[in-house]
Amino acid sequence: MMQNLSFPKDLRNKIFFTLAVLIIYRIGVQVPTPGVDREALMAFFDSQGGGVLNMLNTFTGGALERFSIFALGILPYITASIIFQLLQTGIPYLEQLKKEGEAGRRKINQYTRYSTILFSIVQGYGISKMLINLTPGDGRSLVISPVIGFLPFEVFTIITLTAGACLIMWLGEQISEKGVGNGASLIIFAGIAAGIPSGTMNLFKMVGRGQISNGLLLALVLFMIVIVGIIIFIEVGQRRIPVQYSQRGMSKQPSTQSSHLPLKLNFAGVIPPIFASSLLLFPTTLAQYVDQPWAQNLKDTLTPQSSLFNILFVAMIVFFCFFYTEAVFNPNEMSDNLKKYGGFIPGIRAGKSTADYVKRILDRLTVAGSIYLSIICIIPTLLIDKMNTPFFFGGTSLLILVGVALDTTQQIQSHLLTARYEGLMKGVRVKSRRVQY
Repeated sequence: MMQNLSFPKDLRNKIFFTLAVLIIYRIGVQVPTPGVDREALMAFFDSQGGGVLNMLNTFTGGALERFSIFALGILPYITASIIFQLLQTGIPYLEQLKKEGEAGRRKINQYTRYSTILFSIVQGYGISKMLINLTPGDGRSLVISPVIGFLPFEVFTIITLTAGACLIMWLGEQISEKGVGNGASLIIFAGIAAGIPSGTMNLFKMVGRGQISNGLLLALVLFMIVIVGIIIFIEVGQRRIPVQYSQRGMSKQPSTQSSHLPLKLNFAGVIPPIFASSLLLFPTTLAQYVDQPWAQNLKDTLTPQSSLFNILFVAMIVFFCFFYTEAVFNPNEMSDNLKKYGGFIPGIRAGKSTADYVKRILDRLTVAGSIYLSIICIIPTLLIDKMNTPFFFGGTSLLILVGVALDTTQQIQSHLLTARYEGLMKGVRVKSRRVQY
């Protein structure tokens, strides 16, 4: 019996596969793209402070400042996914594909991959032009050679970065299909987590040099612990709607079986901050590569410390909270399923009344969830900016780290629970009894 309850081999293989893919991703982050002075580029990033480029570098796991083959990260794929999820509600053809099930989903994924290639080409061209035109304060050029082999630097960079983005997209899909957790979220998680050791070391070095007092360091650590505790508390919180199922036994007397419908307090999870960050970083990143006055104004206006950036960030978080909830959860379909299997909410009529009741509760939870996400993503960043402390992880990064870790842990627990039931049923013989007449 205890042998049947051991750690399942299938889950162990899934975890090892996920770790192996993430290791491959981190190895690719260290592979440089030829033709760029990496030391000059990293010095340029250090001089940028907490600007858009450093925020983008955090999501790419440090690949942008190293200008590796994975410099674009998973963001082109996420941007393409966002656009096609939005288009599914407005274009009848995509809406019809969504209703076709697995075949339609594969078709939409194919369009998403094509769009990822297009976004990668555009961003790759922009980055190459930025590197050619950009001259840091020390006067060194970031591009070592304008021609690599027989190809111009721009063409070679576009090919390399597009191939790297496609490889990351494929690695993420492999994790989602054959591993544990959401592939795109885990890749962002690995990129952010990779910066924890260096950020911690830099923080302690600043304490040693006297730039930060011990009291401020203690306050930062306590602040982070409180934020992590709040995130865990909200992410695991549920609003349980009581549900009863009517049954009729052998005695022909009706009976009821009680259950509940769990609705998460933060139904959308980490999706809204990731989507909002991706859409806000896309135009501001492109503005880095255009040598025009309007592009410079856009870059100066939409910095993570600006009021306009934070207002747009909060507005997008609220929008994606409601959009994702509407796209994933259908109260009418849930009500039909309850009615089909004899379930009902006590005191609520079956059918449309049940759907309206659940929709009303879900809207209230979404409002609370969007406020929670906005506070977690904005307040720590603003406090850190006002206090002028080198805290390397804002609220969005912490939310992604904790949220993805919780989601992956829950998936592992569900696999273990399934394996436990299968282990309990192993070796159990079901004997039929003959009826003697």
